Amino acid sequence: MGGTEERVTRRDEAVRAAVEQGLLGAGTPIVGLLDVTGIRESARELRAAFDAVTAPGTPVLHAFAVKATPLVPVLRLLYDEGLGAEVASPGELALARAAGVPPHRTVLDSPAKTPAELREALALGIAVNADNPQELGRIDALMRSAESRSPLGIRVNPQVGGGSIGATSTATATSKFGVALKDEGAREWVVRAYAQRPWLTRLHAHTGSQGIPLSLMAQGVAQVYALAEEINGRLGRRQIDTLDIGGGLPVNFGSDESTPTYAQYARLLSEAVPGLFSGRYGLVTEFGRSLLAKHGTVVARVEYAKSAGGRPVAVTHAGVQVAARTVYVPGSWPLRIAAYDAKGRPKEGPAVVQDVAGPACFAGDLLAEGRALPLLEQGDYAAALDTGAYYFAHHYAYNSLARPGIYGFAPDGSGGVGFATVRAAQTLDEIVAESGGAHATALTTLRAPGRR
Repeated sequence: MGGTEERVTRRDEAVRAAVEQGLLGAGTPIVGLLDVTGIRESARELRAAFDAVTAPGTPVLHAFAVKATPLVPVLRLLYDEGLGAEVASPGELALARAAGVPPHRTVLDSPAKTPAELREALALGIAVNADNPQELGRIDALMRSAESRSPLGIRVNPQVGGGSIGATSTATATSKFGVALKDEGAREWVVRAYAQRPWLTRLHAHTGSQGIPLSLMAQGVAQVYALAEEINGRLGRRQIDTLDIGGGLPVNFGSDESTPTYAQYARLLSEAVPGLFSGRYGLVTEFGRSLLAKHGTVVARVEYAKSAGGRPVAVTHAGVQVAARTVYVPGSWPLRIAAYDAKGRPKEGPAVVQDVAGPACFAGDLLAEGRALPLLEQGDYAAALDTGAYYFAHHYAYNSLARPGIYGFAPDGSGGVGFATVRAAQTLDEIVAESGGAHATALTTLRAPGRR
């Protein structure tokens, strides 16, 4: 997805420019950087990959999974590139609306939608995939009381199995998502649900995620396609007109290469699921990580360089607060680290086995353990690569560490790098406010009746 060498060059130039322009330094020891050019390229490659295998005139909505990078400017950028938004909470819906994503290009997929959330979505005309029979019952009541333009469907779990990371596998036998198709009576229930509700016109399944092989993703799509064909055949009408095949294309975190690609996945689907791209069904996708991961970098200053047990340790300002998954489950979520010198230039020198530690007060707060890198020294910078997806979403307020500022970068037209603020760094006043600062005396004044 985009030229690998060009992407690395852009990243290196951005780190150097961030130091030169004062975005990075002793007073601002950690920032997040987003490659605007790379994000645009990924969006265009996604659209081109599916356009290449889809019959002309087929309605296709690529809805970005907001959970991956819930930043309003990112959602606006992707909308500018023709993408919509897949949301899973009132907060994510608010972000999509703030970015200007219209309701007809928004999909709501939360497994725990409240009546208020459903009512709002139906009033706006947002597509909704019902997760379970109880939720469908709530939609029934709302549909009886008001008309809606919302495309409506049911999410099913094809139960094709999990991948190498259990916590992110969504199509296991006991997954919390959707109607489990292989459970006794479930398939018949789904067919009846469509037969009784002509306004159900979509079918949704999401099998992919990090650690899921493409072949398993294709199996999940094949199952939902076969179910749609069965339902339409048994009803004797083309009631289901759109298939939402989810997203979850895995990302290669082992090198700068972008693999697998959208083109590879689209071709595999066209071979594994004949008819999917024939124009018989409209299509919705929900990719997230694969669009952003390669285009984000967390850069942190080395505050101290020390040694313990004979091993060098670089103590940086990036740790569990920005990389909780990596710190707590490093085997499943390892990150590559790039070393830069005090001027933001790629650091040279022999590789030295060292630890790259974060600022939090527990021993396991390590971005990388026993990693061979040019020796990081005080004032240098350690960059956690491939952090454009989820790492800017999962801030963890351990030790009340502030959320870092995030900046998008692109060529400035005169040979340099221009930056734009995506999210300002969190201030100490904001930390206090979020931690109940306005209610400082609330507990000291709370007394049982009759007591002083």
